[in-house]
Amino acid sequence: MPDPMALFQQYHNDVFRLALSYTRSVQDAEDVCQTVFLKLLEQPNLTPGHEKAWLTQVTVNQCRSLLRSWWRRNTAPLDDTLSCDFETEDQSSLFHAVMQLKPKYRVAVYLYYYEGYSTREIAQLLHISRTAVTTRLQRARQVLGEQLKEV
Repeated sequence: MPDPMALFQQYHNDVFRLALSYTRSVQDAEDVCQTVFLKLLEQPNLTPGHEKAWLTQVTVNQCRSLLRSWWRRNTAPLDDTLSCDFETEDQSSLFHAVMQLKPKYRVAVYLYYYEGYSTREIAQLLHISRTAVTTRLQRARQVLGEQLKEV
Protein backbone atom coordinates (compact mmCIF):
# COMPACT_ATOMS: atom_id res chain seq x y z
CA MET A 1 0.00 0.00 0.00
CA PRO A 2 1.31 3.48 -0.83
CA ASP A 3 2.15 5.86 1.98
CA PRO A 4 -1.10 7.12 3.59
CA MET A 5 0.36 10.62 3.94
CA ALA A 6 1.12 10.72 0.21
CA LEU A 7 -2.44 9.57 -0.53
CA PHE A 8 -3.79 12.27 1.79
CA GLN A 9 -1.74 14.94 0.03
CA GLN A 10 -2.87 13.70 -3.37
CA TYR A 11 -6.58 13.12 -2.73
CA HIS A 12 -7.71 15.17 0.28
CA ASN A 13 -9.12 17.97 -1.91
CA ASP A 14 -11.07 15.48 -4.03
CA VAL A 15 -12.51 13.77 -0.96
CA PHE A 16 -13.41 17.09 0.65
CA ARG A 17 -15.11 18.47 -2.48
CA LEU A 18 -17.14 15.29 -2.94
CA ALA A 19 -18.20 15.36 0.71
CA LEU A 20 -19.07 19.06 0.44
CA SER A 21 -21.19 18.45 -2.65
CA TYR A 22 -23.00 15.65 -0.84
CA THR A 23 -23.51 17.26 2.58
CA ARG A 24 -23.63 20.98 1.64
CA SER A 25 -21.85 21.75 4.91
CA VAL A 26 -18.19 22.63 5.28
CA GLN A 27 -18.06 21.23 8.81
CA ASP A 28 -19.73 17.96 7.84
CA ALA A 29 -17.45 17.66 4.81
CA GLU A 30 -14.41 18.12 7.04
CA ASP A 31 -15.71 15.43 9.41
CA VAL A 32 -16.34 13.04 6.53
CA CYS A 33 -12.89 13.74 5.08
CA GLN A 34 -11.25 13.02 8.42
CA THR A 35 -13.22 9.79 8.87
CA VAL A 36 -12.38 8.60 5.36
CA PHE A 37 -8.65 9.04 5.88
CA LEU A 38 -8.81 7.40 9.30
CA LYS A 39 -10.46 4.42 7.60
CA LEU A 40 -7.63 4.47 5.06
CA LEU A 41 -5.14 3.98 7.89
CA GLU A 42 -7.12 0.94 9.03
CA GLN A 43 -7.20 -0.56 5.51
CA PRO A 44 -4.18 -2.88 5.17
CA ASN A 45 -5.01 -4.52 1.82
CA LEU A 46 -5.73 -1.58 -0.46
CA THR A 47 -4.93 -2.51 -4.06
CA PRO A 48 -2.33 -0.18 -5.59
CA GLY A 49 -3.84 1.89 -8.40
CA HIS A 50 -7.36 1.75 -6.98
CA GLU A 51 -6.90 4.22 -4.17
CA LYS A 52 -9.02 7.02 -5.67
CA ALA A 53 -11.92 4.68 -6.40
CA TRP A 54 -11.74 3.29 -2.86
CA LEU A 55 -11.61 6.78 -1.34
CA THR A 56 -14.54 7.93 -3.48
CA GLN A 57 -16.66 4.96 -2.52
CA VAL A 58 -15.88 5.29 1.18
CA THR A 59 -16.63 9.04 1.01
CA VAL A 60 -20.04 8.43 -0.59
CA ASN A 61 -20.86 5.74 1.98
CA GLN A 62 -19.76 7.97 4.86
CA CYS A 63 -21.87 10.86 3.56
CA ARG A 64 -24.89 8.60 3.25
CA SER A 65 -24.40 7.40 6.81
CA LEU A 66 -24.11 10.95 8.05
CA LEU A 67 -27.26 12.07 6.25
CA ARG A 68 -29.20 9.06 7.58
CA SER A 69 -28.10 9.59 11.18
CA TRP A 70 -30.68 10.35 13.82
CA TRP A 71 -28.86 13.52 14.88
CA ARG A 72 -28.76 14.90 11.35
CA ARG A 73 -32.47 14.29 10.74
CA ASN A 74 -33.53 15.86 14.06
CA THR A 75 -31.46 19.04 14.09
CA ALA A 76 -31.44 22.16 11.96
CA PRO A 77 -28.25 23.72 10.61
CA LEU A 78 -27.33 27.17 11.88
CA ASP A 79 -26.33 28.44 8.46
CA ASP A 80 -27.26 26.93 5.10
CA THR A 81 -25.15 29.32 3.07
CA LEU A 82 -21.76 28.52 1.64
CA SER A 83 -19.43 31.37 0.93
CA CYS A 84 -17.28 30.81 -2.13
CA ASP A 85 -15.49 33.18 -4.44
CA PHE A 86 -16.39 32.92 -8.12
CA GLU A 87 -14.89 34.61 -11.14
CA THR A 88 -18.26 35.32 -12.75
CA GLU A 89 -21.88 35.62 -11.70
CA ASP A 90 -22.75 32.67 -13.97
CA GLN A 91 -20.38 30.40 -12.04
CA SER A 92 -21.93 31.50 -8.78
CA SER A 93 -25.48 30.90 -10.07
CA LEU A 94 -24.56 27.47 -11.38
CA PHE A 95 -22.86 26.48 -8.12
CA HIS A 96 -25.84 27.51 -6.02
CA ALA A 97 -28.23 25.76 -8.40
CA VAL A 98 -26.20 22.53 -8.20
CA MET A 99 -26.11 22.75 -4.41
CA GLN A 100 -29.92 22.95 -4.34
CA LEU A 101 -30.28 19.59 -6.10
CA LYS A 102 -31.25 16.49 -4.16
CA PRO A 103 -28.14 14.63 -2.91
CA LYS A 104 -28.51 11.76 -5.38
CA TYR A 105 -28.53 14.20 -8.31
CA ARG A 106 -25.87 16.47 -6.83
CA VAL A 107 -23.39 13.60 -6.38
CA ALA A 108 -23.96 12.27 -9.89
CA VAL A 109 -23.36 15.75 -11.36
CA TYR A 110 -20.26 16.24 -9.25
CA LEU A 111 -18.69 12.91 -10.14
CA TYR A 112 -19.51 13.24 -13.84
CA TYR A 113 -18.69 16.89 -14.53
CA TYR A 114 -16.12 17.80 -11.89
CA GLU A 115 -14.28 14.52 -11.32
CA GLY A 116 -14.60 13.19 -14.87
CA TYR A 117 -15.95 9.74 -14.02
CA SER A 118 -17.87 7.86 -16.70
CA THR A 119 -21.45 6.74 -16.09
CA ARG A 120 -20.21 3.14 -15.76
CA GLU A 121 -17.70 4.14 -13.07
CA ILE A 122 -20.29 6.21 -11.19
CA ALA A 123 -22.68 3.27 -11.26
CA GLN A 124 -20.02 1.07 -9.69
CA LEU A 125 -19.14 3.66 -7.05
CA LEU A 126 -22.74 4.31 -6.03
CA HIS A 127 -23.88 0.68 -6.39
CA ILE A 128 -26.64 1.56 -8.83
CA SER A 129 -27.25 0.71 -12.47
CA ARG A 130 -25.73 2.68 -15.32
CA THR A 131 -29.25 3.56 -16.46
CA ALA A 132 -29.97 5.05 -13.03
CA VAL A 133 -26.87 7.23 -13.35
CA THR A 134 -27.88 8.54 -16.78
CA THR A 135 -31.41 9.14 -15.51
CA ARG A 136 -30.09 11.11 -12.52
CA LEU A 137 -27.86 13.19 -14.77
CA GLN A 138 -30.73 13.86 -17.17
CA ARG A 139 -33.09 14.89 -14.37
CA ALA A 140 -30.41 17.06 -12.78
CA ARG A 141 -29.81 18.84 -16.10
CA GLN A 142 -33.56 19.39 -16.46
CA VAL A 143 -33.89 20.83 -12.96
CA LEU A 144 -30.80 23.00 -13.41
CA GLY A 145 -32.12 24.28 -16.75
CA GLU A 146 -35.42 25.30 -15.14
CA GLN A 147 -33.71 26.94 -12.17
CA LEU A 148 -31.26 28.87 -14.31
CA LYS A 149 -34.00 30.11 -16.68
CA GLU A 150 -35.72 31.69 -13.68
CA VAL A 151 -32.57 33.61 -12.73
